[in-house]
Amino acid sequence: MTTSAPTDTLAERFATARQVADAVLFEGYVLYPYRASAAKNRLRWQFGVLVPPHWGAGAEPSHQRTECLMEPRAGARLRAELRFLRAQRRTVQRLRPDGTFETAPELELPDRVLVPWDEGVEERCPVDVPVAELAGDGVTIPFTRPAGEETEPVHDADGRQVGRLVRRRAEISGALRLTARELAGPYAVRQLTATVTNSSDWRPGPDADDRDAALPRSLVAAHLLLGLTAGRFLSQTDPPEWARGAVADCRNEHTWPVLAGPPGSADVVLSAPIILADHPAIAPESPGALYDALEIDEILTLRTAALTDQEKREARGTDPRAAEVIALADGMPPEVLERLHGAVRELRAATGPDPAPEPTRPDAPWWDPGADRSVDPLTDRITVDGRPIGAGSRVALRPGRRRTDAQDLFLHGRTAHVEAVLHDVDGGVHLAVTVEGDPGADIRREQGRFLYFQPDEVVPLEDE
Repeated sequence: MTTSAPTDTLAERFATARQVADAVLFEGYVLYPYRASAAKNRLRWQFGVLVPPHWGAGAEPSHQRTECLMEPRAGARLRAELRFLRAQRRTVQRLRPDGTFETAPELELPDRVLVPWDEGVEERCPVDVPVAELAGDGVTIPFTRPAGEETEPVHDADGRQVGRLVRRRAEISGALRLTARELAGPYAVRQLTATVTNSSDWRPGPDADDRDAALPRSLVAAHLLLGLTAGRFLSQTDPPEWARGAVADCRNEHTWPVLAGPPGSADVVLSAPIILADHPAIAPESPGALYDALEIDEILTLRTAALTDQEKREARGTDPRAAEVIALADGMPPEVLERLHGAVRELRAATGPDPAPEPTRPDAPWWDPGADRSVDPLTDRITVDGRPIGAGSRVALRPGRRRTDAQDLFLHGRTAHVEAVLHDVDGGVHLAVTVEGDPGADIRREQGRFLYFQPDEVVPLEDE
């Protein structure tokens, strides 16, 4: 079955795909605590960096290649958009009494501290071409972003100029090539190939290993959005059975294409240098971009709000995006922050008494907690020294010397309460316990954080 996507629908799905790309590809653009002085913000631009072809000091490529299958309908057009960041180098200059400027390591202002920094400027290269024109050599779209320099005056609280920011951009050139060939067989399937190349003729100087010199001439976080006005793309990870062979023949280099948009749609593809699942989406509870996608939004927001005033001043002066994160954390309403704590995605009605325990399901994966309903950690019993042991039993701890750590040895001889009997996938049995006299036992019990011992490492203290 094929689908058609009106122009406005493609625009909406491109916008959704951009949000996903921003979350994963701009990861590392500026990390918590969002200050240039933080050690982890000194090595940046981690994903999708296409360097100049003559700079071969590192392992980073100068091109990306995307291949995927599509079923275009008659008259279909391919809309493509290449997106990348351009590293713009910012320096700080202080105004001297004689009216000239001198480069400075920082510039103190009441609300921020300005420091040198590489800003990321978003660049887009849109393409709209009939699918029929992609046959043979296809189409090649070269692009160039010229070098430039601009200054921004900096004023103090009284409106007097105290310095300026100087932003310099190096020239960037590249090309996007799109081709499509029809595959033999009963289905009207075409293999789409999209190649993004950094074609800069910049050559490194004496500091050939200096990545900082190559970055202003690189395409950073480069990725592609591909959309069909009529027809559909086939999934690279879960294609129809008849297309698996053709999908396996697709060659993707330094990028991976996935279906974007809501589940069930197939008219937009996001090709990114990070492997994603089909139909990736941003959680609706997420309040905005935090540029630290490997962190939990709730934790990151709380930690950002807890920064000192001086740390927030440094973050605001580091980058406009960092300043937005500070404003987001400081101004977040309690009800929005509460939504970050968790969300219920699905509710099922429950009526009548609890159903009887289900037997083991042989088709269930081993990691599924409901795979085996025949065991219950809170009611199961095992026999130790001829006595039944289970939740609520008192035992003395005798940790084994060969399979424990030094901290457990300090518990030798201590008494403990058994909280649960656990069975692992290899058939082993473990006892979850809390130590008597531990002032944090109630908290451990509430959080489910126990100590674990094997049955031959405990001695029953009383009959059940």
